[in-house]
Amino acid sequence: MGCLALNASFEPLTILPIRRALRLVIDRKAEILEVDGSRVFRSENREMPCPVVIRLVRYVHVPRKFRRQVTNTFLFARDSYRCQYCARHRGDLRGREFLTRDHVIPISRGGANDWGNVVAACSPCNNRKGNRLPREVGMRLLSVPGEPNHVELVWAVRRITPVQAKYISMFYGEEVLRAIQPGERPPAGGAFAGTATAEA
Repeated sequence: MGCLALNASFEPLTILPIRRALRLVIDRKAEILEVDGSRVFRSENREMPCPVVIRLVRYVHVPRKFRRQVTNTFLFARDSYRCQYCARHRGDLRGREFLTRDHVIPISRGGANDWGNVVAACSPCNNRKGNRLPREVGMRLLSVPGEPNHVELVWAVRRITPVQAKYISMFYGEEVLRAIQPGERPPAGGAFAGTATAEA
């Protein structure tokens, strides 16, 4: 597990390797806010607790994020790692079943490879749908696909501890915290997708 790095403004920036976080603290570029009391790092003449959350001493300008490309990592996170046709979570898939990217309107029929036309689908559902529209094979989407909220998506694909989640919620609010809370399976339909039921 890495260390959550906050900007001087307390904006969550990223998860750093512990050694990088220690280097920033040693160089006085960051201060430790939270530690893992069960771990200590020792050198010849120094002992330091393991940082879990650090805050940069000086504010770092972060350019506003651009549109996220559709990668499977972000797509599956947007759809809560759940097939958007049968609602099975990736943890429920067995044997040679796995999550795939499905184009609601197939590319061969004019569909685009963008957030509004792709969903996570288990391999059996994707094979069943094939090169057809969902309605042509009696399938329905659980939710309307769309571009995800950048902040929620970025933190959903990172492993964070409850202590780190607390700092993310302090800056972004409880709604984001609920969407990224580790150890919980989001409800069917996806935490980041639209809420209306779709029928292509």
